[in-house]
Amino acid sequence: MKSITILAIALGAASLAACNKSPQEQTADNIEANAENVADNIEASADNASANIQASADNSADAVRNAGDQKADAVRNSTENK
Repeated sequence: MKSITILAIALGAASLAACNKSPQEQTADNIEANAENVADNIEASADNASANIQASADNSADAVRNAGDQKADAVRNSTENK
């Protein structure tokens, strides 16, 4: 219960502080917040891209291993049948 009260007081104080800002300060804060959001989106996109690249590389490596195993098995089977 105390934490909810403290949070409510903090939010109230922050909203009062925001009311006292000049239009220029509010605009500057909005610009900073927007830039931060764009930067976060860029980082998230990079994380997603690297995860996709890693998954693709893993799939390619698995395919090469499987192809090698199949060729090796084919060679073994051909020599065993002679």
